[in-house]
Amino acid sequence: MSAQSRRVLLAKPRGYCAGVDRAVQTVERALERYGAPVYVRKQIVHNTHVVHSLEERGAIFVEETEEVPEGAVVVFSAHGVAPEVRDEARDRRLRTIDATCPLVTKVHNEARRFAAQDYDILLIGHEGHEEVIGTTGEAPDHIHLVDGPKGSESVEVRDPAKVAWLSQTTLSVDETDETVAALRERFPQLLDPPSDDICYATQNRQAAVKQIAAQSDVVIVVGSRNSSNSVRLVEVALDAGAKAAYLVDDAAGIQQSWLHEATTIGVTSGASVPEDLVAGVLARLADSGFGDVEEVEAVHERMVFALPHELRKPAS
Repeated sequence: MSAQSRRVLLAKPRGYCAGVDRAVQTVERALERYGAPVYVRKQIVHNTHVVHSLEERGAIFVEETEEVPEGAVVVFSAHGVAPEVRDEARDRRLRTIDATCPLVTKVHNEARRFAAQDYDILLIGHEGHEEVIGTTGEAPDHIHLVDGPKGSESVEVRDPAKVAWLSQTTLSVDETDETVAALRERFPQLLDPPSDDICYATQNRQAAVKQIAAQSDVVIVVGSRNSSNSVRLVEVALDAGAKAAYLVDDAAGIQQSWLHEATTIGVTSGASVPEDLVAGVLARLADSGFGDVEEVEAVHERMVFALPHELRKPAS
């Protein structure tokens, strides 16, 4: 097979979304302002390379606030936290900086509003995901987790006429639509959130991978396995017609056997993946004869989020 017949379709947009960029910058600026160590509750974003890079600069990642020394600086991750976590931090006199993605904050606000109106809230998401835990904490007595269309079959509510749905921001758009449709069959008066909960970046990256999937023998998604939006990109690629799709942390994860019979490789990356990891994958593919790269843009992104207010104030 000639090298000229081999090509890469590179999805755009890919990689960092505005919420991830804001979260990573938050830790970097906190280290500059307060000096090391700066503590971070949970992984700031779900990418092992990003976490290791920040650890090298002096960030210390912990699972719970009780691991942070009293009075220290702690950053809350992009996935959001429950109110009880904020209370614990206050009790320990921690200096908190909230890097929660504003789109996750929007879902938290919706949960509080529906709960105040005494609605049962059907939260579409994956059990154990940090974002789901944080959102559930806003209204634990009102929220019922629904994990996919099958989860809609067993959920029970107090009053079928007072039910609303919300979702984790990083889900598959198509699967969420299927889940909402299944819920609406059971609860015809199901109330929609004021706006779509699945974040713009998740939707845009899924739209981009759909454009390249049908033309690709193999789709390579760069991202960590604990990244929900990255895992969804693999699923979306397969559903959209890719013959095969794989998730890799970096170029080292690519297996030569994937490339033997391929003429077109699709490449994209999850919303918490730095561009240098994608560049490494492209270099690895070029070494295997896939040097012709065509970028395919589905949506033009311009979204930017301001840093947390603690880092916008002049340093004391």
